[in-house]
Order: sequence, then C-alpha cells, then structure tokens
Amino acid sequence: MKRKQPKVQLRRLGISLAASLAGVAVCTAVFDAMTLSVLVNRLLIPLARLVLFISVGLAAGQAIEALGWTREVAVLARPFFRFARMGHHCSAAFTTAFLSGAAANAMLLDFYEDKKITKLQLFLSNYLNQFPAFFLHLPTTMFIVLPLTGIAGALYFLLTFLATVFRTILFLIFGHFYLGTSSDPIQSPVSGNARENAPGLKAVTDRIRKRLPARIVNILIWVLPIYTLVFILHLNGAFDAMNLAMSAHISTRLIPVESLSIVILSFAAEFTSGFAAAGALMDAGVLTVKQTVLALLLGNILAFPIRALRHQIPRYMGIFSPKMGLQLLLSGQFFRITSLILTGYIYYLVA
Repeated sequence: MKRKQPKVQLRRLGISLAASLAGVAVCTAVFDAMTLSVLVNRLLIPLARLVLFISVGLAAGQAIEALGWTREVAVLARPFFRFARMGHHCSAAFTTAFLSGAAANAMLLDFYEDKKITKLQLFLSNYLNQFPAFFLHLPTTMFIVLPLTGIAGALYFLLTFLATVFRTILFLIFGHFYLGTSSDPIQSPVSGNARENAPGLKAVTDRIRKRLPARIVNILIWVLPIYTLVFILHLNGAFDAMNLAMSAHISTRLIPVESLSIVILSFAAEFTSGFAAAGALMDAGVLTVKQTVLALLLGNILAFPIRALRHQIPRYMGIFSPKMGLQLLLSGQFFRITSLILTGYIYYLVA
C-alpha cells in the first residue's frame, strides 16, 4: 500500500468532506427525516467514535512496536499463533480485538504498511479476530436474548460459538501448513535485546506524532463519504425496503411460513426484535425449539447483506482500502456463513 504525498492526501480529504457535506445537505433539503438531533446522534457521534477507535489502534500499534512490547501483548494467544506460524504482531492484534475490533484492524493495517506482516498474514489474522469479536458483545446480548428465547436462544449461541471455534481451528491449521512452506516472510521472534534497544517515551511520541496524522487522513478520505452514504440510505428507509423485499422472496422457498415474521424482524434495525418474535411464537406453540433455532440461524445468515452494508463496509473500506476492505469483508463473511450453514445442518440432522 503506497503512501501518498501530504498535499495529495489533503486535497482528497477536502473532496471527501465536500462530498459528504453535499450528501447531508441534499438529504436535509429533500427529506424530512434529517434533523439536527438525528445528524448529531446518529452520524457525527458514531463517526467520531469510529475514528477515535481507529486512531487508538494505530497509535497503540506504533507504541507497542516501538517499545518492543509486541511479545508481551501477544502472550495470551502466543501458543496458537506460534502453531499457525503467524508471528507476534498478529497475536498482538488478536489480543486487542477482545477490546475493540476497529483498533485491532487498525493495528493490522499499521503492521502491514510497515512490512511487519504479509498480506496473507493480515487476511488470516482478520479472520481469526472473529473469535474475540464473538465475545466482545456476548455478555450484553446473552442477558437480553436468553430471557426472550430460553433454551432456543442458548442453543443458538452454542451453535454460533461452535461455528466460530470450527473456522478458527481451520484457519490456524491452514496457517501452520501453508505459512510453513510459503515464500512469504514469517515474523521471527523478537531478540532478547529488543526491549533494551527500544526508544524512550519521547522518541515514541515523536514517531506517533509524525506518522499518525497522515494515516488518519488517509482513513478519513474513505470513511467520511461511505459512512455518510450508508447513514443517508438507512435514514430514508432503503434498508427497510430491502429487508421486506428479501424476506418476502426467500421465505416462500427456504423458510416455513410460520417463521416469516422472525426473519423479517431479524433483518430489522433492532437486534433483539427477531429474538422477541421467536420467543413469542415458541411460547405460543407455533414453533418448536428446533424450528426456532433454525429460524434464528437462517435470519442471521440472510441478514448478512443488510448488516454488511449498514455497519461493516464503512469500517472495512475506511480502515484498509476500498478494494482490500471489500475483499476482507466478503471473504470473512463467506467463511462465517459457510460454518453457520454446516453447523446448522448438523444440528438439523441430530436434533
């Protein structure tokens, strides 16, 4: 990934900002849904939060690398990443993903641009970061979902967890065999003198101050217009219309009619609504526990296009590049959906 000249970056940032403001202005003039409160709470604050997490990740990556702390941060996942031959930098990003997925991806980008990891290592590490991502919001979602769906919700979480573990193991095995025979450079362990030769705090802050602004600007060039476009589409009902069109088309062929409302609500903006509908239908005797679990899994799978457009594309294209971000998103979700289908099919046969 080539670095661009500062003047070129600033010019592109200006174009990006102008395009974003123009989109907001047109939306405000044409549609009634745009208000100052909506603009601040649903666009500016989430966008600022995203940029903050990305900035923290980039700064943390620079500091960890400069201070020679990569091995220490990577200690929790070190045995697994040693087996996968992926090095301490990928392991450090994996550990960070338990706190913030955006920060972990920003670290991976930083390591890749500094040629500390290869493109293959970046992709594999991003796939593996789906494991900590599963746990990131688990406490909150479990306390909401389990009271609504009971045993069906517990089985749903178990199946999604098993699917996550299954693909994580496969990625580690792939790394062990492919990276072991590939010509791609694998990160060698940090020497014992690395920490002794690490620069002082002033040198680290100077390095961050020198390199971080240019990288943040490069990220903002893509994050601003993409995030704004997705926000405008969502605000004006584009995704709701897509939800209904997809559910109406798919339900008659793949999903029992009784489960139609579950799938529609699973597509909707409110995460818990699908589980609430599932619990209500199950309690009413319309669906069995097995049918409820399968319907929730299908809702999870079929909701991917909407969820990706609304939440993930701005993050991936902004942090990485449009091309690499789209590649990471589509390939990562392909593996996720494939593992869910396999796990759900086994449950269908066994239960």
